Amino acid sequence: MLSSLRIGFLSTYPPTPCGIATFTEDLVQAIPSSFSPEIIAVSQDDETISYPEEVKFIIQKEKKEDYWQAAEYANKELEAVSIQHEYGIFGGEDGEMVVEFLDRLRKPAITTLHTVLSHPSPGQVAVLQKIIQRSEKVVVMNSLAIPILEDKYQAPSQKLVVIHHGAPSSYSYEKEGQKSALGLSDRIVLSTFGLISRGKGIEYVIQALPEVVHKFPQVVYLIIGATHPRVKAREGESYRNFLEQLVKELNLEEHVIFVNRYLSKEELVKYLVATDIYLTPYLNSQQIVSGTLAYAMRFGKVIISTPYLYAQELIGKDRGILVKFADSQSIKDALFRVLENPAYFRQIEKNAQKFGAKLKWTEVGRDYARLFEEIINQETVSFSERNQPDFSSKSLLVED
Repeated sequence: MLSSLRIGFLSTYPPTPCGIATFTEDLVQAIPSSFSPEIIAVSQDDETISYPEEVKFIIQKEKKEDYWQAAEYANKELEAVSIQHEYGIFGGEDGEMVVEFLDRLRKPAITTLHTVLSHPSPGQVAVLQKIIQRSEKVVVMNSLAIPILEDKYQAPSQKLVVIHHGAPSSYSYEKEGQKSALGLSDRIVLSTFGLISRGKGIEYVIQALPEVVHKFPQVVYLIIGATHPRVKAREGESYRNFLEQLVKELNLEEHVIFVNRYLSKEELVKYLVATDIYLTPYLNSQQIVSGTLAYAMRFGKVIISTPYLYAQELIGKDRGILVKFADSQSIKDALFRVLENPAYFRQIEKNAQKFGAKLKWTEVGRDYARLFEEIINQETVSFSERNQPDFSSKSLLVED
C-alpha cells in the first residue's frame, strides 16, 4: 500500500451548485486517508466563489492559460489526477479546453465520464477521443456505456472500468420521524429532486395524479430543487411557472409541493428518508447516470422511472418499475400498482435496499483508491513512452 499520495481532482466544486461538484466533494471525502486530495476547481463563467481550503488551484473556464498552468502545477505537485468530465463544465467548443490540460500533463490521469452520448457530434467525438487517448483509465458508472464508447469513440476496452455512482454510506434518520419533522405525517410521500429543467418530465407525474389522489387522498408529491442555473439564465422560471399553473388547473394544490431551493446534502437526505416513492420521469433516453437515482436506490426507495440508460442499469428486475417516456397513463398505472399492493411495495423496497448497499461511498472510494494505486505503480514507464492508441486514421463520422 502506497502512502501519502497527492491526488488532484479536476472538476467543478462546491459551493458551485452543480451535481458534478457535489459528486467530486463526496468522492474526495470517500477515498482512504492514505491519499491527500487537492482540488483543481473549474470556475463556471464569471462566478465569484470562496472555495474551501482543499481547492489549491482555480481555472477560469474560458481561459486557456489557466489549463496550462494547472497542468504545470499537477506535474510538480501531484502523483495522479482524477478528471470529472462533462462537456459543459470545460471551456471551448465541446469543452475542448480540458485537452489543453491533458496535452501538458505528465502525470497519469483517470477520467470519470458523467455523460456518454449515443449520438454525438463530430466535435464531441473528437474531444472525447482525445480525453480517452490521454487517460490511463476511463471510469463509467453504467456498464451500458461501454459498448457505446467502444463503437462510437473507438475506446480500448482495457481502459474502461465500471464504478457505480456513490451514495451516503450511513444515515441516522427514520422515515416517520422525518415525515413529522417536515410536516408530512400520515402522508404517502412521492418525490423528485435535483436541479429543475424541462428534461425532467415532471409534468407527466403531475398529470398522472388526479385519479391517484382521488383514491389515495394522503398522497403528496414533492418537487425538490432549484431551477438549473443555466436554464434560469436562458429562460428564467418559465418551466416552473408552467408546472405551477398545471397544478392549479388540475386542482392539485393540496397534493403537490414545490421546494424551490438548492438543498444541502443533509437536507436532501432528510427529504429522501421521508419519501415512500421516488420518481425520475426523465425524457432523455440516453442519460447514462443520475446521482439522484443512485441516492434513491441506496435508501431503498420504491422507484418509478422512465427507462433511460442509467435506470435500466440500476432498476433491473424487481428493484422498481420502468414506465414509458412522456406517458402520464403509464406513470399512473405504476403508482396504482404499488399503492394497491403493499406486499409488492415492500418487496421492491427490500430488493432496492440489497442492491443499494453496493453504492455506499465507502465502497466507491475504495474502488477509486485501487485505480489510483494501479496507475501510479505503472509509472516505471515514462508518460511519453506509453503506448497510446492512435485515432488519427479513424473516422469521426457518427450515425445519425
